[in-house]
Amino acid sequence: MSKGRLEAFSDGVLAIIITIMVLELRPPNGTDWAALQAVFPRLVSYVLSFVVLGIYWNNHHHLFQAVQKVNGAILWANLHLLFWLSLIPFTTAWMGEKGFPSLSVALYGVDLLLSGFAYNLLVRKLLAHHGSNSLLARAIGKDVKGNISLILYLTAIPSAFLFPWIAYGVYILVALIWFIPDRRIEKVL
Repeated sequence: MSKGRLEAFSDGVLAIIITIMVLELRPPNGTDWAALQAVFPRLVSYVLSFVVLGIYWNNHHHLFQAVQKVNGAILWANLHLLFWLSLIPFTTAWMGEKGFPSLSVALYGVDLLLSGFAYNLLVRKLLAHHGSNSLLARAIGKDVKGNISLILYLTAIPSAFLFPWIAYGVYILVALIWFIPDRRIEKVL
């Protein structure tokens, strides 16, 4: 089956997720720096989550440039990814509105981890469908960045209960690792 509808649906869902996040942002009550400082945790949470969603959108787009067709397992794997991404507005709001308490930072990390696992599963389903000699298989390779990201999330989540800012810093580190565009697929195409 064609990949076009999956790409269009995914783009639409990601646009809605980002829209929900921005609608959660409320301007400060005052007009001075103190008022801005009061909303700073929400703003910082939003920025990271926007970047994370942008990274997923960008990589999803590149991934499907190397794909010719999809099947039912791929459609479900894609929905699985979109499910975890759709929770990012919730975990972002909870973490930002409460000023980065341990449990909310850990839950944000769990959401990021499960989104990463879901993306990895989607890639594996695509590789299984297209074969080990496919353009996609040559482009993906060993997926070192993906594996490092999952390991970093796994270490950050428990650390959030002792040092929430360090865990949040690890989430930023993973975003920075991916912010530099992944050129594997572009090189092969």
